[in-house]
Order: sequence, then C-alpha cells, then structure tokens
Amino acid sequence: MTVARVESRNSSASLRKALLLLAVVAERPGHATGVTLAELTNISGMNKSTILRLVAPLLEENLLERNHLTGEFRLGHGSLRLGQAYLDGLDLRSVANEQLRLLMRATSSTCHLVVLSGHDVVYLDKVEDEATVRMASRIGATMPAYCTAVGKAILAFSAGGVVEPILSGELRPITSRTIVDPMRLRLELASVRRRGYSVDDRENEPEVRCVAAPIFNHDDVVVAALSVSSLSSRMTAAKVREVGPLAAATALRISAKLGSRRTR
Repeated sequence: MTVARVESRNSSASLRKALLLLAVVAERPGHATGVTLAELTNISGMNKSTILRLVAPLLEENLLERNHLTGEFRLGHGSLRLGQAYLDGLDLRSVANEQLRLLMRATSSTCHLVVLSGHDVVYLDKVEDEATVRMASRIGATMPAYCTAVGKAILAFSAGGVVEPILSGELRPITSRTIVDPMRLRLELASVRRRGYSVDDRENEPEVRCVAAPIFNHDDVVVAALSVSSLSSRMTAAKVREVGPLAAATALRISAKLGSRRTR
C-alpha cells in the first residue's frame, strides 16, 4: 500500500471520528448547556488527547465552541450557518417528490403534496399511478381544508389561531358524508393527532377515499401534508388501516429532510 493511500485512509478515519464528536454534541440531551470532555470520552470511546486533536479544526471553523470557564463543548455559529444554508436551499416539492413516488408505488394509488392557504388547501404536486385509476385533481387547485384528508392532517397539528377561524366559518356539505359540525370536526382532529394520519371518507368526492399525514419543518411546525387517494372501491376500510401508517412514515421521512426531529 502506498504512502498516499495510507494517508488517505487515515484522513478519512479522522474525519469520521470528528463528525461523530460533532454529532454527539448536537444530539446529546441537555447539549444546550454543553458537553464535557469526560462525557465525550465516555460516549465516543476515544481518549482525551484524540478528542482534543480532532475538535481543534472544528473549533477553528466555529463548528464547535468551548466554554473557557467550564471546558464544555457546544455547537458554534459555523454550524448555524451550515444549517441555514441547507434550509435556504430546500424546496418542499423537490424534497418530497422522491418519497411521494415511492409511496405511490407501494400503495398503487395517486399521491398529493399540499399546503394550507387561508381556509383552503393548495395542491403543490401530484404523483399519479396511471396504471390504475386517474384522479381528477390538478396541481394549483384548491379545496376546503375542513373536508379533505390533507386539510385535516394540517389542521390537527396547527395552532388554534389557524384552526378556529375555519371551524367557526361556513362548513358547507360537499357530499352527504361531509362533516359540518364543528364539535365533530374537533373530535376528528383529536383522532388524527393520536393515530398520526387523517382520513377523508368520501367527504369531498362521493366515490373517493383519501388518507393523509402532516409534514413538519425544522421548527417542528406543520407546513404541509401528503395524501394517498383512490376510489372507495379500491381504498377499502382495511386498505385505509394499511395505508395510514405508510403515509405517516413517509411524511416523517420528508419532515426529517426539512430538519424536523419528530419521531411520530
């Protein structure tokens, strides 16, 4: 093995160890007050001299900072710059598209990405399973939030200032199954929070069932929702129970890419 290859392997190993230390400081419970050198040693399994050597460039680049009085390490403002640069470069539709396609293939159903705008939801993206049933929905279209699965998924995790104006407004029946009683809708939103996904049981279109799940940003604030839609003859009650957890898991993966730390 050449000297260059040995140096390359050593540099790669050192980089992985330095990144591990950075992750420990970022993820350690109570890291806001700092992580001591002894804690880094115990968690990483590295000795103190190795840790001090590895954190030196992290301190120089302000990815870490050290309290001169306590010796504790915490994230530096360089980490904030990197994080903000990542967030600034995110586009919700681009981030979600791959996961929507995977969900479409897993469920053989059309999947949507939506955001809330006032009292309505707006469709940002649509991934269609053209081999089965084509949905009439289109990108840019709006629907009332209260009678759609995506709307209920967003409202269930939204602040009262967002939810109450909608529930106190006109709740017009779109189909015979539309929930128009505010109290029933509040109970429905509570159920959504418990199970992690919502259901539109022919409330917006007479022959269509939809399952949806919320998507959260880096502040763990709900910013969108995804849905899985199909004819009620295909999206049976049993299918809903199968698709719901898949939708919720997909939404969490998209949320993680947006910086969310939610696990359910």
